[in-house]
Amino acid sequence: MRIHDRIAAINQRHWEWAVKKGAGSTIPWLDLSLALLRRYANGELQSVPERLIGIYPTNVLAEVEGKDVLCLASGGGQQSAVFGLLGARVTVLDLTEGQLEGDRRAAAHYGYKVTVIQGDMRDLSCFTDECFDLVYQGGSMSWVPEARQVYRGVVRVLRTGGVYRADFANPATEFVERDSWDGQGYRITVPYAETERTISFKDGEDSIQFRHHMGEIFNGLLSVGFSIQQVQDSPLYFRLNTEVRPGSWRHSHMYLGGFAIVARKLAS
Repeated sequence: MRIHDRIAAINQRHWEWAVKKGAGSTIPWLDLSLALLRRYANGELQSVPERLIGIYPTNVLAEVEGKDVLCLASGGGQQSAVFGLLGARVTVLDLTEGQLEGDRRAAAHYGYKVTVIQGDMRDLSCFTDECFDLVYQGGSMSWVPEARQVYRGVVRVLRTGGVYRADFANPATEFVERDSWDGQGYRITVPYAETERTISFKDGEDSIQFRHHMGEIFNGLLSVGFSIQQVQDSPLYFRLNTEVRPGSWRHSHMYLGGFAIVARKLAS
């Protein structure tokens, strides 16, 4: 892992702590059904299971069999398990060894091969040019200060015509704190111009998170040679549940919003 600055060091400690704590995004999915995954990938499910709803749009899952897929900063044995079961050749790059262990566990459980690399998403120099058909990135962009630095690496490792899918938080609500619930809503207290914030945890390791504004997100993709194919709001934020506890992750997500972008690498 060539990049090991203050940001990487702090966030690496945070995610190793999260793995030990058993946070939801660090637990491998070991009970997936291939038949259900295929139906989901084909858009045939009327009711989507909670764990799959964050893997969207479904068209990025279609026809991945035999393709080279990089799960970028998406360790934990969840996304990699989906692509591995669907027949892709899966590589995972993640900052945290504990997360990569989840990918190994999932691969051993289901019997597919996976390549795991500990590294920073800002440095993809361990990969040759044009070696992937799909780069799938979850909501990890919030952990790095400059989206374009990631974009430049992704466009290099993608083959021409390859697809990059990435999740983003709604920049307007990026720094809303879950404990700010006042009985009616969550308060916005951080100015929109502020792009960096240290998030403290009473019982664990702090993290550093970043807000990416709309111009950076979209114009950055265009500037490095991507064509934006699709933008979709996360279905997760449309799931209303009045029974969940205010201040919880599921409750706050009914108010915050987020989206995914699917972009294609253009011929140079």
